[in-house]
Amino acid sequence: MLRGRHRQRVAVDALLDRARAGRGGVLVLRGGPGSGKSALLDAARRAAAERATGGREVLLCVDDAHLLDDTAWLDDLVADLADEPVALLIATEGDARGLPWVRLDPLDHADSLRVLRDLRPGLPPGLADEVADLARGNPLALVELTRALTSEQIGGTAPPPDGLPADSSLRARFTARFHALPAQARFAAALRVVDDEVDDDTLARMPDLDLDAVEDARALLDGGPLVRAALRDALPLPLRFAAHAALAGALPPGPRRTWHEAARAPGNRDAFADRLADSADRARRCGDYPAAARDHDRAATLASEPDARARHLIAAATDHWAHGAPRRARVALRTAARLTDSDELRARAELVKGGIDLGHGMPDVAVRRLLHAAGELVHTHRALAITALGFAGEAASIAGDHARYAETAAFAARLRRPDEPDRTRITLDHLAGMAATFAGRHTEALPALRSVVELAERVPHPQAKIWGGQAAYTLGDATRAHELATSAVTAAHEQGLTSLVPWALVYRALSALLLDQHSVALSAAFEGVHAATAISQHNAVVDHLTILALLAALRGDTDTAVHRVETAAEQIAQRGLGRSGTFGAWASACVDLALDRPADALDRLRLMTAGAGGVHAGIKVMAAPHVVEAAVGCGRRSTADRALGRYEKWVGATNSPARLALSHRCRAMLDDGAAGDEHFREAIRLHRASGTAMELAKTELFYGHRLRRGRKPRAARDVLRDAVKIFQRYEADRWVARARAELRAAGETVTGPADAPPTGDRVASLTPQQAQIARLVAEGATNREVAARLFLSHRTVEHHLRNIFARLEVRSRVELTRVLD
Repeated sequence: MLRGRHRQRVAVDALLDRARAGRGGVLVLRGGPGSGKSALLDAARRAAAERATGGREVLLCVDDAHLLDDTAWLDDLVADLADEPVALLIATEGDARGLPWVRLDPLDHADSLRVLRDLRPGLPPGLADEVADLARGNPLALVELTRALTSEQIGGTAPPPDGLPADSSLRARFTARFHALPAQARFAAALRVVDDEVDDDTLARMPDLDLDAVEDARALLDGGPLVRAALRDALPLPLRFAAHAALAGALPPGPRRTWHEAARAPGNRDAFADRLADSADRARRCGDYPAAARDHDRAATLASEPDARARHLIAAATDHWAHGAPRRARVALRTAARLTDSDELRARAELVKGGIDLGHGMPDVAVRRLLHAAGELVHTHRALAITALGFAGEAASIAGDHARYAETAAFAARLRRPDEPDRTRITLDHLAGMAATFAGRHTEALPALRSVVELAERVPHPQAKIWGGQAAYTLGDATRAHELATSAVTAAHEQGLTSLVPWALVYRALSALLLDQHSVALSAAFEGVHAATAISQHNAVVDHLTILALLAALRGDTDTAVHRVETAAEQIAQRGLGRSGTFGAWASACVDLALDRPADALDRLRLMTAGAGGVHAGIKVMAAPHVVEAAVGCGRRSTADRALGRYEKWVGATNSPARLALSHRCRAMLDDGAAGDEHFREAIRLHRASGTAMELAKTELFYGHRLRRGRKPRAARDVLRDAVKIFQRYEADRWVARARAELRAAGETVTGPADAPPTGDRVASLTPQQAQIARLVAEGATNREVAARLFLSHRTVEHHLRNIFARLEVRSRVELTRVLD
């Protein structure tokens, strides 16, 4: 099965259909070495054979067309196809020669993992991530790396590969192309291989290099990091030294020149290593973590003492991790591990490994690593030990392992000093407050959590803002949580700490959801998915994906919610992501409620299983209003009372108006008398005070149902009309239908479509999700591409697109593009 090539398969199938209809055509498949062009040709041959109707249609395939010396015959063939039932597929690494074409881009991480599972079922998730990152989306690299894996690597007793295998045909193709270049072009390529920052302009200024050589080198290295890595090992030493010498003479003073001065000849280069380490420290203080990592890596290459090399490598790994390059961090740490027996350096390495595992690996493994690192560092580097404990707590939270969280918080409590500085106190208070919250000791948690929010104002580091946002969210102060989470995102970008961005966006999305700002929450969660994907933080991708599922479920968009939960389910189970699993179970229960299946919803909410992970206590408490709703629907009063009791204990401690409103709604649903009506009215007042419109509409729907059954149709109609308007604004079609049904039952004639007619600017009338879909379609994306990008089902995209066309009064994608332009 071809993974990640749906768009290309659609284009090939269209060409075959054209030939079957008696009209010839041509399609060029463009891609670099190993991109899967030959595999796509094979798939086309199979498809043509399966679809053969006994007619005259013919499929012609030309592979590696860039190797042809004479292409005149091919041009003639293309010209003769128009009136013949012939489909011509041309695979090439070159240009399209003015013909219709599709590009075979690198596979994304998810498709790379699927390829690996096809090739080697049962491959451990961590190793699969490493191989996928190393292959950079190249299908042939995935095949060759998987084939070369040893049993020790699969079993975890040997490190994963850090380059293509020695017998790799892909590596051989890269090196053969390099050696086939003219001498000047080889030199130009060598300059770019020894220094990733050398660009065409720098090469053009080099003496003795003509523009043809520069262009030939650029064409070779356009294959990206995989090509550079293969050639780095293949450069002859004289050529390598010559390239360094040329750059040492051409570059201005600075760390890059220092590196090339040191690397242009063998010898003792410790003084150069020290200069590069100083440059790296300056770059880190300025927030330029990529430059800091580069200079520490180079310092490690130059240092003569093993411990010094290991120290530089661990520093480089820390910087790689900070700016979102986990694979490069792991490579540096593996090399460092072979160089030193120092307990301190090994503990520092464990801290970085644990931080990487937090976003990239198994959270339970991360907890163990980080606790071990904290124990080793506590007597010599106390601040680093506390940092390790903060990350260990987050890893335990991701896993839903509250026993480990309590253990981590207890360790932290033993380290506390009376004169604790703000930078470490915020971590200690955060651990104490969240541990008490998870244990249900909400009153005890309040002082610590309030301290965290206060300290977050003073500590400029983005991590402090994340702690503060989480604490404010737990306290029910959604506005403050949103401000701090937004500050954390901004600070992380400004300070170059890219690795913290997806984490901060989790609390930006959740606080926006608490504020009932669904469009803001949707935007933050999508930004989180794409930011986490870009830096291979796959655990954060799943976190955001399940938040997106919950957002869809709360709007009653059941197809979208189910699709997103199913997309996340495999990673939740494989990695033991208890927090994401609990979000996913909550979203699934909301789907059941929207479909009027309260018994199914109650089963999900009571169990809230999370695959191999635990159940996140904080999220389980937040879901209590839906437990009550489901239990009432099933006539399970005692279950509802227990869930509401736990919820009210938390809400009573924090006094959040939004959550108090839900508490009153739950009380109203459990009391059929006058007291129930009073609880409904108080819930409506608090919803309005907190600005939570979507929850207001649901409360009005439930209250309208109560009033109608109590033979108060006029009062029922008043609240139900408002509910319908709010649900329409949120594009909550199922809830609109339910509210309209109640209105009809209350005696009102209801007409018109679910969506209100547009007023004013038609484009501005689109909902946030409609606007996203419209923009992607206008950019040329197919329905399936839109579905993949937004984690929607294909059917959901079609539904939204019909509504978009109706709302904007257009009839085609071309007209849609014009309207949006």
